[in-house]
Amino acid sequence: MSKAAFGIDIGGSGIKGAPVDLKKGELSADRLRIPTPQPSTPEAVADTVAELLDAFTIDDDLPVGVTFPAVIQHGVAMTAANVDKSWIGTDVDSLLTERTGHDVFVVNDADAAGIAEMEFGAGHKVKGVVLMTTLGTGVGTALFNDGELVPNTELGHIPFDGEAEDWEKHVADSARTRDELDWEAWAERLQGYYSVLELLFSPDLIIVGGGVSKKHKHFLPLLDLRAPIVPAQTRNEAGIIGAAALARAAHKKAKKHAS
Repeated sequence: MSKAAFGIDIGGSGIKGAPVDLKKGELSADRLRIPTPQPSTPEAVADTVAELLDAFTIDDDLPVGVTFPAVIQHGVAMTAANVDKSWIGTDVDSLLTERTGHDVFVVNDADAAGIAEMEFGAGHKVKGVVLMTTLGTGVGTALFNDGELVPNTELGHIPFDGEAEDWEKHVADSARTRDELDWEAWAERLQGYYSVLELLFSPDLIIVGGGVSKKHKHFLPLLDLRAPIVPAQTRNEAGIIGAAALARAAHKKAKKHAS
């Protein structure tokens, strides 16, 4: 079976996609980005996803993986972050499969980034508990045990010190910018957050992604944790690569069951 699939990363401002070579863990063509329609309703986003796929010449049976900023249970969006709230309760898998004519497999966006890191990045061949975190506008998390994903952990929403707000509002990269924190002050906040995660999950490895991970030398060495904490390696393509990897695995499993 071909080691190829198509990955699409749906975000609040842009929808990005490209075919992926899953032997190498890299894009096999330049990615295309189309602005996310406003309002970002299911019908409008589905049209944009179809438009993006139509811009590439790909086989009809090529599986398509799609990241989505929501808790995804059995293909259904249970929440909606940075997209229209009308997505809640929508069967995203079925909608996009019908609209595009491809077998579409939808995954939470942070989980997709984690899959990319486990397959091709810092988590490759790491046994035990691996925790992926993405620090950006918010905080995304992906949890793995011996390479198996525990989906939809959403650990950025752990309550902060008994307050109404959660840790995400306190430690995201957007909070660093908003509160004009230097690296040391931000690292103090991160120390508190990652200490809570260590207490809860005792990870063997923590991976830090998001755009700010490119500047990891400014803050990761300041953290004092039991587990090694390292920057992500797949960077900005993580969502596309992870979604494609999930789609290929799910497509293969579905075909096996059908036969």
